[in-house]
Amino acid sequence: MKPPITEPLLNQWGWQARAACRGMDSAVFFSPCGEQGEARRMRERRARAVCRDCPVRPACASFAVRTGQDFGIWGGLTEADRLAARKG
Repeated sequence: MKPPITEPLLNQWGWQARAACRGMDSAVFFSPCGEQGEARRMRERRARAVCRDCPVRPACASFAVRTGQDFGIWGGLTEADRLAARKG
């Protein structure tokens, strides 16, 4: 019996190599403990600006929703955005 043909892992993760955020400080996309209010809104705005024109934004957002990423900005989506997408 032949094993099932699966998609190479590179095809599943290769989009990350083309991401606009590649090499950036992850603190832009993930909030420090206790961050709230205006500081959080400003950081999220900066992160979303990076994502806005990213060539892999749709793949990144889809990955985050599909895999249940609970923290950070992924594909321009906040935690609340992804929660709503999973429920919706």
